[in-house]
Parts: sequence; structure tokens; C-alpha cells
Amino acid sequence: MKRAIDVIRAGAWPAAERVDSVTLLFDDRYRRRLRMLGDDGLDFLLDLVEPIVLHSGDGLRLEEGGFVEVRAADEDLVEVRGRDPAAFARLAWHLGNRHLPAQIEGDRILIRDDHVIVDMLRGLGAEVRKVRVPFDPEGGAYGQHNHDPDHRHGALHAERHG
Repeated sequence: MKRAIDVIRAGAWPAAERVDSVTLLFDDRYRRRLRMLGDDGLDFLLDLVEPIVLHSGDGLRLEEGGFVEVRAADEDLVEVRGRDPAAFARLAWHLGNRHLPAQIEGDRILIRDDHVIVDMLRGLGAEVRKVRVPFDPEGGAYGQHNHDPDHRHGALHAERHG
């Protein structure tokens, strides 16, 4: 079975060497080892040293050469907007205070659909609507989804606090 042994970030791998793609939901883009089936039928094993978040456009380097492109799948989400920048900041604060995965883009925040949270946001004056788009939330300072091949939290923590 073919093995994907490394992740090369979007724009840094040779697109001409793409042999397939794999379209994944956000929760399926934080993995270390998993058998996958590419969109064009390539059966391969994702076999990384440690789990990292895969982003749309990243390339999974195959051991024998070539790359599998990662694509973010559309998901059912809620788009949150504020009536002005101050309201938007307040909404972002309330979402962050609840430690919810959130994708922040200029004038909107994308979150997973949760009727309790949506009701809270409406009560705070937010404009909310359901959308179906790829989800790539912020990693957070301490969250597991902040890990990537260049992330050195452990080494930095030891340097600062060791």
C-alpha cells in the first residue's frame, strides 16, 4: 500500500506531481495514521510521525513520489455577522469565551451549528444564517489543532520555563 509520510504546506509542493486528491471534513484533517481513499481512487495510508492539521491545498508526499492534494470539504455551518465592528468584536469575544472552534474572516465568523449558541448570538444582536462551506477554524493558543510541522510549542515552553 502507498504511504503518505510528510505534509508539505499549500504552495510549497510541485502541483505537477499531484497524483490524486482527498476531500476531508475538518474533523478528519487532524490525523497521524489513517487509511484513506483519494477522490480518484488512490488507496493509501497516511502515516505521519505525529498528528497535524491538514489545510486545503496542502500536499501529502507519497513515499515513492508524487503528492495527494488535501481539499477541505463543504460543511454545514453558521455564518455570524455583527452590525458594526464593535458588535462584531463583542460576538467574537462571546464565542471565544466558550472555546468554540471558529473561523474568523474579516466581517464574518463561521461556527458549527448549535441552536443554543445561535440563540445566544441572536440575543446579542448578531445576524446569523446557515451556510455550506469548508471549515478551517483558528487553531487557538493551546488547542490541539494548532500543531503543524513548524510548530515548536514544546521546545519554546522548555526554553522559557525549563
